[in-house]
Amino acid sequence: MSSERKVRVRFAPSPTGGLHLGGVRTALFNYLYARKHQGDFILRVEDTDQTRFVAGAEEYINECLAWCGLTPDESPLKGGTFGPYRQSERKPSYRQFAEQLIEKGYAYYAFDTAAELEEQRKDQPNFRYSQENRLNLRNSLSLSKEETQELLLAGIPHTIRIKVPTDETVSFTDMIRGQVSFDTNLIDDKVLLKADGMPTYHLAVVVDDKAMEISHVFRGEEWLPSAPIHILLWEYLGWNEHMPKWAHLPLILKPDGNGKLSKRDGDRLGFPVYAMNWKDTQSDTMTKGFREMGFLPEAFVNMLGVLGWNDGTEKELFSLEELIEKFSVERISKAGAKFDFEKAKWFNHEWIKKTSNEALLPQIKDVLATHKVENVSDHYISEVLSTVKERLTFISDFWEQASFFFVQPDNYDLTAVKPKWSVEKMSFFQEVNVEFSKFDSWDASALETFFKGAIQASGMKMGELMMPFRIMLVGGKFGPDVFQIVSLLGKEEVIARVDKALIAFSAE
Repeated sequence: MSSERKVRVRFAPSPTGGLHLGGVRTALFNYLYARKHQGDFILRVEDTDQTRFVAGAEEYINECLAWCGLTPDESPLKGGTFGPYRQSERKPSYRQFAEQLIEKGYAYYAFDTAAELEEQRKDQPNFRYSQENRLNLRNSLSLSKEETQELLLAGIPHTIRIKVPTDETVSFTDMIRGQVSFDTNLIDDKVLLKADGMPTYHLAVVVDDKAMEISHVFRGEEWLPSAPIHILLWEYLGWNEHMPKWAHLPLILKPDGNGKLSKRDGDRLGFPVYAMNWKDTQSDTMTKGFREMGFLPEAFVNMLGVLGWNDGTEKELFSLEELIEKFSVERISKAGAKFDFEKAKWFNHEWIKKTSNEALLPQIKDVLATHKVENVSDHYISEVLSTVKERLTFISDFWEQASFFFVQPDNYDLTAVKPKWSVEKMSFFQEVNVEFSKFDSWDASALETFFKGAIQASGMKMGELMMPFRIMLVGGKFGPDVFQIVSLLGKEEVIARVDKALIAFSAE
């Protein structure tokens, strides 16, 4: 391949359901490589398997990529000079290449019915259609030319299979794994064209990659066993010099490292594995996504970017721009990367801290709206956010950490107050409330100086009065600095809360 060849990569999902975080990471690594090398990032929808097609899945894929900031240069939505970008719309182009392979002796017609193949599987548990048995099955290799022609003219349903050579080795250089070799005797004759005229992944991916001038293929390690079929097809179709470079990405593993992470693991362990909520229309079940759980897209992308890649330093926090700048294939690991949900939450916590209040405000207002809190100024919400930001793992945590800034507590932690409550303490807070009403400037520092001075003058201990004061304002022994709370709530609200709490504290 010429070094002058333009970098063109593709993310090619099937519209069959929610987008697993492994799929998003494949999209991300393709995107990073394209942007790093001033290339093109293409979205191609591989919808040739009509039995698995799910309505709404393509729109979901588009929305996921948009949420992550991974904008394709060419796609079904955007178009381009290499379209169409849905495989189902490219159907006429595939059969001619399958027929071309037959003419050259690299493929054959197979007339076996599904029932006949099922019988074979019953008789041979490890049955595979291959060089071992192809001459004993019903295909154009075992039938005469006349018999084959007769079946074709009669419109008998058939597939087209690749004729994998015997006693050969297929080798290629993987950008991540180095030299990889396969013994062709262990590879079965994959179907290239199905009975409905639609191509399988194997044929379509090669034909489309050639047509779209794809220069590099980044895909998951699970596709490694298919690589020899694809390399043979590139060779058999006479396209060797146009073959892309290959990079098979490491798997994302279960938290214990024992196997590939699946949706079931997420269900079992209580974390999402899809980028966004996915509703299965057939079972009417909803699978929760990272977005709806409260992950920022920056945190999600950052977390995926360092799953199986690092820049050679201890640095863990990267913006998308920094990932592009630092990305290199040499730093991608060969070994699978364990998914750690606690670490994922840490990324989100760090990105919430890094993100400006202004950028977070729309999501914070959504949280408030779900709790019927409206008509609050952006300035006040931003002030509150600054106070609790360091405590947020998810945006949704805002209510738990800050609800008392917007609504008065209805319940108080009386078990922490009542045993040591006294007439003296009651009098202290009544007098303090009178003094509060006289303050012109409501400043946290001045209020703290006054309050602590009043405690000293009373002869009581600091802790005996600070804790009840906090509980009066927020309902319990939690929250940020008490004088930050006092300052933000404002004079009238603090006085009202102290009055309300004194009644609750004194009730029998």
